[in-house]
Amino acid sequence: MPIFNQLHPDWQELLKDYSHDIAAIQEKLQFQEVAPPLHQIFRCLEMPIDTSNVVIFGQDPYPTQGNAHGLAFSVDQNVRVLPASLRNIFTELYSDIGGQIRTDGDLSGWQEQGVLLINRILTTAIGKSMAHEKYGWQEITQRVAQILGERKVIGIFWGNYASELIPFFSPDLVIQSPHPSPLSAYRGFFGSKPFSRANTMLIAQGKKPINWN
Repeated sequence: MPIFNQLHPDWQELLKDYSHDIAAIQEKLQFQEVAPPLHQIFRCLEMPIDTSNVVIFGQDPYPTQGNAHGLAFSVDQNVRVLPASLRNIFTELYSDIGGQIRTDGDLSGWQEQGVLLINRILTTAIGKSMAHEKYGWQEITQRVAQILGERKVIGIFWGNYASELIPFFSPDLVIQSPHPSPLSAYRGFFGSKPFSRANTMLIAQGKKPINWN
């Protein structure tokens, strides 16, 4: 089945000019062990576009077998050893919002509240980060960024790859920091308060804040 069919009809219409590019990428993936699995590659774009109020951009999927499931930074609920980046996200969430430090790494609840979780590069090989950097995903996710920026969606950009998309968003709707990876989290991700800042922006737009916990 074409992975393009995974897209919500809204996104199929908006990205129809990229359907051939997506098919070409799928051809490259057919005989590889891929993260996330083929049937989950476009899980990030399975919701109606009108439900997207916040977008979080990352780099590329977790390469560990069984971790990536199509939502950036999220892992399947059965994953017990959380990736280091996700643990850092939950540390910052606790520092920013309070509550209890999360141990469930499935961020589907964020998606259901209108948070679009997408990487710049939507696939990688099992065991190797950035393996598909040259496959052409960036052109597609750049178009996603353009569409969301035009709709005044709040953009959260973690890391250099994500930050390339900032020009498509209104400056007053941008939350930017280093990536939550252990290599960069202490350079400004910790203390950046992305969750409370996003909620403040949502309230200013007359929208419901996200329950991040």
